[in-house]
Amino acid sequence: MAVRPFPVAVLLVALLVSPVHVAATCKIGKIAELPVTMNGLRPMVSAKINGEDAQFIADSGAFFSVIAPASAAEYKLRTEPAPFHLTLRGVGGSAEALITTVKVFTLVGVPIHNVQFVVGGSDPGGGAVGLLGQNVLRLADVEYDLSNGAIRLLKPDGCGKSVMAYWSKPDQPYSVIDIAWATPTAPHTTATAFVNGAKIQILFDTGAATSVLNLRAAERAGVKTDSEGVVKTNLSQGIGSHAMQTWIAPFASFKIGDEEIRNTKLRIGETGIREADMLIGADFFLSHRIYVASSQRKLYFTYNGGPVFNLKASAPPPVAESGGADAGAAGNAGATGTAGAAAIGSQGPAGGSATTADKSAASTVAGDDLSGAAGGSAPPSNEPLPPAIPAGQPTDAAGFSRRGTAFAARRDFPHAIADLTRACELAPTEPEYFFERGKVYLGNRQPVLAMSDFDQVLKLKPDHVPALLSRAALRIARREGAGDAREGEIIADLDKASAAAAREADLRLELGNLYARAGAFKPAIAQYDLWLDKHPRDVKAVDALAWRCRMRGLLGEDLDKALADCNRAVRERPDAGFFRDSRGLVYLRLRNFDKAIPDYDAVLRVQPKHAWALYGRGLAKLGKGMVAEGQADIAASKAVNPRAAEEAAKRGLTP
Repeated sequence: MAVRPFPVAVLLVALLVSPVHVAATCKIGKIAELPVTMNGLRPMVSAKINGEDAQFIADSGAFFSVIAPASAAEYKLRTEPAPFHLTLRGVGGSAEALITTVKVFTLVGVPIHNVQFVVGGSDPGGGAVGLLGQNVLRLADVEYDLSNGAIRLLKPDGCGKSVMAYWSKPDQPYSVIDIAWATPTAPHTTATAFVNGAKIQILFDTGAATSVLNLRAAERAGVKTDSEGVVKTNLSQGIGSHAMQTWIAPFASFKIGDEEIRNTKLRIGETGIREADMLIGADFFLSHRIYVASSQRKLYFTYNGGPVFNLKASAPPPVAESGGADAGAAGNAGATGTAGAAAIGSQGPAGGSATTADKSAASTVAGDDLSGAAGGSAPPSNEPLPPAIPAGQPTDAAGFSRRGTAFAARRDFPHAIADLTRACELAPTEPEYFFERGKVYLGNRQPVLAMSDFDQVLKLKPDHVPALLSRAALRIARREGAGDAREGEIIADLDKASAAAAREADLRLELGNLYARAGAFKPAIAQYDLWLDKHPRDVKAVDALAWRCRMRGLLGEDLDKALADCNRAVRERPDAGFFRDSRGLVYLRLRNFDKAIPDYDAVLRVQPKHAWALYGRGLAKLGKGMVAEGQADIAASKAVNPRAAEEAAKRGLTP
């Protein structure tokens, strides 16, 4: 069986419209405009699979369109072996691949019959069922206008050497770079750039939330993970089953085309991508408007303003008026979904904590350290620039919402709120616009307004699962920060979300985390069971195993199963403090003090004031008859956080 190409003829016949502009020598026909809603740094495109709504991440780094295995099961798609032992390879390693055929795949309102997808890899998260890859995005020339909520498939005619940055005004500079020829086996958009003067190969990848330079290229540019100023940051995930450790590192310059950013910082990590030294991610796409002129083998771009590279380690949890929720082990165990997962009975080291503010791309672009970001070469020919496809003020609620989510992705919250408020005014019965604004209010640390929007969503659509999860997460954050005990309301929202979600849904992991934070440990375990059954090789599986281990450890039940889960998690990530702390708890329950103490020691070497590890080690030492040392640890734990001892006592863990 061969993998068939995307049925381009159907899309061309159905969507080709009048030329955007007819100049003397150059016409640009618009094949299709894909509306894009930014979910954080994920560019989401709506589609239908056999009549059922589905969200895909527009991923220019994917060679073919992909559906996650659990999503294929959810949509009842039949899979069969892929030809030629096809495997998926990307950040986090490789994954086995299958093939499925969607009888009717609907994109921008056009039903297309018998469309093939590759099935494999980790779930992309964020509510996406899969990736929309290069077999769609390279139908013709493609324009990425994410800041205005659009990806456009364009068909040039007679443009020759015309400048294709057609939207740029006469006084607006642009850059142009050569790109490699795309082939069926190498369809990606690749080019060259320079880091500290060293030449690197770059791959334009909208599926990568943030741009990442691989470690070997960083070393060629004179920067290693132990160099001065390099800060270890969070784990990143891709299609493979392993997480990627990343660092934020200072560089003297990054140059692409005529744009150079000086004294900047870049994210570095072992990407595992053979085709390129650096992934140019959605953060770069949001700060630029980009035209990939495959017809010319060139790429044109203009700078929109704002940060070029997103250096934020991870999204913060919701914050209540009186203080923030304890993020706990979220960074270490892998935050997921709407609110991440705070630790239960653990202060887990915040492996994903944000770095301190810096004068990197965010400031140098707007300051004196940017050379040429607003500069560009003269047009390569005298042929006129076609005028832009209108990308000014939106005219409807959907347009305001898409632009608002793009502002939010760039953390421009005031403009995001303004646009989303206009969308809510224009379409007051559409729950999605209130939900998007609620998320922005959370990002802008306005939880009262966020809660009001989530309430409104659920008035309009009582089974809106993301809003149920978000409202529950916010109530948990308020309870953790201010002692507001609204257990019944929290559990009611989670139960309703669980009843409405598909058994295979990726959000089962988030549900488990939220039940855990709410103190409902048995329902949490049930959610982890469901998720792990459908996502056994997912990159997040190790986190789910660690959480299930901890829930059983706190309950003191099924300890052999708990230990098996924790052992698997620790083998995968031995430096994850949350995993070691959880296994120490299980050993403590089993009265295997000789093994509990080394796990707690490992946590405390990194976080000397980890209250739960101190308390657990104290109990283990008391169990071994080391009275003075045990009492000292317990006293130190109570000095750091008295609640740890109180929570432990509720679970029967007392001296």
